[in-house]
Amino acid sequence: MKIAVLTGAGISAESGIKTFRDNDGLWEGHDVMEVASPQGWKKNPSNVLQFYNLRRKQLLEVKPNAAHFALTELQARFDVQIVTQNVDNLHEKAGNKNVLHLHGELLKARSEHNDNLVYPWEKDINLGDKAKDGNQLRPDIVWFGEAVPKIEEATKIFSEANIVIVIGTSLQVYPAAGLIDFAPVDAEIYLIDPNPNVEASKNLHVFAEKAAKATPRIVKKIISTHA
Repeated sequence: MKIAVLTGAGISAESGIKTFRDNDGLWEGHDVMEVASPQGWKKNPSNVLQFYNLRRKQLLEVKPNAAHFALTELQARFDVQIVTQNVDNLHEKAGNKNVLHLHGELLKARSEHNDNLVYPWEKDINLGDKAKDGNQLRPDIVWFGEAVPKIEEATKIFSEANIVIVIGTSLQVYPAAGLIDFAPVDAEIYLIDPNPNVEASKNLHVFAEKAAKATPRIVKKIISTHA
């Protein structure tokens, strides 16, 4: 049995990573377009680097929560593919394998002109830090207005799923929000979000709860039902 999981900011928020979703487009007090767009990078790369350097330091201090660990338990029993909109590594810290990062990874840096030149990166990125092609390094993050290179791979994962679990995402950021539309018509879909903007239907089960509370319970249900 194949299980596709889509996770968003809500699953990481319970580990202490802040989200801009519920705060008028502000992320840690910054206009999102100033720190998460090609225009913001071109206008003030130093500001962008400082923003992500602080996020990177924060990431090294936070830990996975019960939702992350529940998915690890699920992955030990079934073919589970996790597609995340998050740029943190909390799924990996919890022991999750097969994690596809749609929007890039905070612990990686890349050439500003070649997205194939990617490097593991846990320290600060500073102006003057160069990739092998001689260009400035930037965060390996997919910013607003940029293509999402792994969306086709994610689409394939969802098109083959028997069960879909959506955790902590408002389903408002495309193309990620459209992934559940590729699930087979008979797939069971579980959606976990404190403020869901969809209604339950025959195959769509909606849980208006936080990730760390609902995910372990739903994972246990899936395991007991399909053991």
